[in-house]
Amino acid sequence: MRRAWAPGLVLTAIVVAYACTEVRDPIVINGSIITVENQTTREWRNVVVTVNDHFRGGSPSLAAGATMTAPLSRFETAFGQRFAIGRQSVFKIEVTATDAAGKAVKLQWGTNKR
Repeated sequence: MRRAWAPGLVLTAIVVAYACTEVRDPIVINGSIITVENQTTREWRNVVVTVNDHFRGGSPSLAAGATMTAPLSRFETAFGQRFAIGRQSVFKIEVTATDAAGKAVKLQWGTNKR
């Protein structure tokens, strides 16, 4: 008789744990380091990270659940100008990619979210 309530208790514990899980931002800036997390179940391909509309960096792929970390100093414009840490501030970050199913991925961080 005592075990009849056990499945309900387990289900309740799972629901409470899920509800209390903190949602993480997929784009994080920590000092001069940008971290992008693929929070999906599909690999992303042709990942492009654009800072302040001009400075770009990226990766050919980002596995499902994986993170990509890069210093701001590695981002550059089409003319080869690098992001100047200390002289520039980050106001916008956009991440674009294509997932393994061919669907477009677009993430935004900052004041100019649309």
